[in-house]
Amino acid sequence: MSLSHTAAEYMLSDALLPHPGGSRAKGLRLELPSDRLLKFITVGLPLLLVSLAFAREFSSGSQISCFSPTNFTGQQSAYVDTACWDSLLHHGFDSEGHAVTKSLWALKVFPYSLLVVAVLMYLPYLLWRSAAASGLHSDLLFIIDELDKSYNRSVRLVQHMRKVQQASAEPERFWEEYQRARQERYFEFPLLERYLACKQHTHSLAFIYILRNLLLLLFLAATCLYLVFLHLNISFQDEFSCSIKTGLLQAEPHVPELIPCKLAFFSTFQIISLSIGSIYLLLIPFVIYNALQLCQWDKGLLSVYEMLPAFDLLSRKMLTCPLNDLNVILLFLRANISQLSSFGRLNAVGALRGSAGDKQDIDTVVDFMTLLAGLEATKGNP
Repeated sequence: MSLSHTAAEYMLSDALLPHPGGSRAKGLRLELPSDRLLKFITVGLPLLLVSLAFAREFSSGSQISCFSPTNFTGQQSAYVDTACWDSLLHHGFDSEGHAVTKSLWALKVFPYSLLVVAVLMYLPYLLWRSAAASGLHSDLLFIIDELDKSYNRSVRLVQHMRKVQQASAEPERFWEEYQRARQERYFEFPLLERYLACKQHTHSLAFIYILRNLLLLLFLAATCLYLVFLHLNISFQDEFSCSIKTGLLQAEPHVPELIPCKLAFFSTFQIISLSIGSIYLLLIPFVIYNALQLCQWDKGLLSVYEMLPAFDLLSRKMLTCPLNDLNVILLFLRANISQLSSFGRLNAVGALRGSAGDKQDIDTVVDFMTLLAGLEATKGNP
C-alpha cells in the first residue's frame, strides 16, 4: 500500500466524529437564553424586593407611627398604633365638607402582592416545562444525533468509494457510476430531512411558545397597571387621619375624633414599586421581540447542514410559513450548538466551499472528502 493511500485512510478515519462520552440528554438546554433571562428577572426581582421589604419590617418593628394625645399612657399609644394599622382607613372631608373614608389596605398587602406577582411570572415557564419540554427534548435528542450520524455516514461513504475506486479496473467507469448515483440521489439520507419537513406541518410547540410569551406579556402589563393604580390612589398618602372611636371607646369624651398617623415604610413602598414597574415596563418590548423570533426562519443552521448529501430544505424551498414547530426546533438547536459536534466541521467545509475556485467544485461534504482523499486527483488516471 502506497504512502498516499495510507495517509488518505488515516485522514478519513480521523474525520469521523467520536461517539459522545456522556449522555446528551443531560446537557440539552430546553430554554432559550432570552427566556432564561426573562424568567430570572421577572421571578427573581419581586422575590428579592419582597425579602428586603420583610427584612425592613422585622428590623424596624412598627410600620406605623401615630401621634397620640399627650395624656395617653404608653399602653394606650401602643393600642392606637395597633388599631390604626389594623384598620388603615383614612378619614377626611371632601370639597363640600362631607366626611369620606379611604382604605389604605393596598399598602398593607403590597409585599404579599409581590409574592403573587412572582408566582404569576413563574406560570409561563411552568406551562412550557409541563406541556412542551418533554416533546422538545425528544426532538432535539433525535435531530442532534441524526445530524452527527449523517456527517459520519458521509465520511464512511467516501471511505467505501475509495476502496471501490482502488479495486476498480476501469476508473472512468467508476466515476460515471458515481455521477449517476449523485443525479439519482442514491447518496440521500432521507430520514432526518423528512422528519424535519414533517415538523413544518405541526404547530404544537409554536403555539405553546407563543402562548408562553403572551401570558408573560399579559402578566407584565397587569403588574404595571396595578402599580400605576396604587400610585394614582395612594402615592402621596404617607400621612392619614385614623379614628379609634369604635366599640367601647365610642362614648369616651377624652378620645379625639381623629388621630394623625404616618406610615414609616412609605418610602420603601415607593422605591420597590417604581423599581418593579420601570423594569417590567422595559421588559415588555423584549418579550414582544422574543415572541417575534418565530416570524422569520433561522436559515443559518440549515444552510450549514446543506453540505450533507441531498439535505436541501432551503434550496428546494421546503421552508414555508415560519410559525411552526420546525422553526422552534431550529431556535433551540442554535441554543444547543455546543452539542452538535458536526456543526464546526461542516461550517469549516462551507467556508472552504465559498473560497474555492472553479478548479475545485465542492458541493457537499462528500466532494470535500473525496478531494482530500485524493480521489479527484486520480479521476482521469487509468
